[in-house]
Amino acid sequence: MPPLVVAHLGPRGTNTETVALVYGEQHQERTGQFVEFLPCPSIGKTLEAAAQGLVDVAIVPVENSTEGGIAITLDCLWSADNLKIQQELVLPITHVLLSRGQSLANLNRVVSHPQALGQCQKWLTAHLPQVSLVPANSTTEAIQIIGDDPTSAAIASPRAATLFDLPVLQTNIQDYPDNCTRFWAVSSEGHLNGSHTTLAFSVPRNVPGALVSPLQLLAQRNINLSRIESRPTKRSLGEYVFFMDLEASQTEPRLREALGQLKQYTEVLKIFGSYPTKVLQLADLQHFHPPGWPASYSP
Repeated sequence: MPPLVVAHLGPRGTNTETVALVYGEQHQERTGQFVEFLPCPSIGKTLEAAAQGLVDVAIVPVENSTEGGIAITLDCLWSADNLKIQQELVLPITHVLLSRGQSLANLNRVVSHPQALGQCQKWLTAHLPQVSLVPANSTTEAIQIIGDDPTSAAIASPRAATLFDLPVLQTNIQDYPDNCTRFWAVSSEGHLNGSHTTLAFSVPRNVPGALVSPLQLLAQRNINLSRIESRPTKRSLGEYVFFMDLEASQTEPRLREALGQLKQYTEVLKIFGSYPTKVLQLADLQHFHPPGWPASYSP
């Protein structure tokens, strides 16, 4: 049996890699199939690898509890014609400040992924108001950028600190202790059965009640809408794609009926599949984090 190849945002040490490792371990335990991992330089490249069949599964972040939806993930899913969601994994996010500098007073630059910078905005404003904030493609790339510069720091995970042997200046710098991120395992093969279903659609332009009608179809059938988010179609100003997460499975008659009628009110409708969702616990992560990591995590 050939190995299952899983793509994720790299290099080593990113939160996405942690989720990919958990996904791979659980897949191997369940099926006996060996798993290989492919780090990618961006979220877009990660999804592109899955869309082109270069990998079997892509692990991508979709929403953070502090910063909201991950735009590039949604945009790439909408653009692709063959990607489905296999599973959702929710990861508790802990951010630490890493640097060769001796104290916060030595710093004049903090580098990290824009999501990490946003999730630590209040802490940075309160403790490092004087520093420049520099975006990077990933938290691991941020570590590579700062190198041994004692005037620079990176925001990354406790696991990254251990992997790259960087001193931790401050732990738990995320603004909210319950900070977490939803990730999707995406592939060319989807499922009909699962507790959640995700779809996206565009609506005819300048039609009164264009969004109301789809929402009514769901409400009339007692289908809970757990999330809705709009993204520009990139065709013209004021045109949007709407992403919806529903708490129902495509195997349920009520959802099948709603989806059938939804086609009447949408311009383009894409169904990304039904899938199970799992909130990762410390037991799921213990193999991939440094000793003592749970002590620095505030659940």
